[in-house]
Amino acid sequence: MKIVVLVLALAMAIFVGTTLWALEGQEVVVLRTFDASGRLRETRTWIADEGNFAWIEAANPQRPFLLMIQARPEVELIRAGRTQALRALPVTTREGHEKIRRLLEAKYGWADCWIGFLTDTSNSVAIRLEPR
Repeated sequence: MKIVVLVLALAMAIFVGTTLWALEGQEVVVLRTFDASGRLRETRTWIADEGNFAWIEAANPQRPFLLMIQARPEVELIRAGRTQALRALPVTTREGHEKIRRLLEAKYGWADCWIGFLTDTSNSVAIRLEPR
């Protein structure tokens, strides 16, 4: 019985460690969104660049930070220690979804695949970040 518990504990530790490494092992940025009263919400997220724009993803349309963006698109992005004032524009089309999935898969590779097993991104929303 002790061996079974030990094996299960080891498997759980490997699973948790792999998940943390996948989530935090490559570039992670902080997106600051604001509600109508100016209350701040910080969200850690992955980011990918294409052309002159940075892109992030809301895994589903109900994510609180996405709802805040839809109400107030002025955001701040903390990336590599720098804070930028940006405008966040959700791209709710199928093409937007396919674009962000392609960009994140290309940048994050195995980590994107691993997290894809844990989180349903089949209805994710692409968010383009533009200078204000």
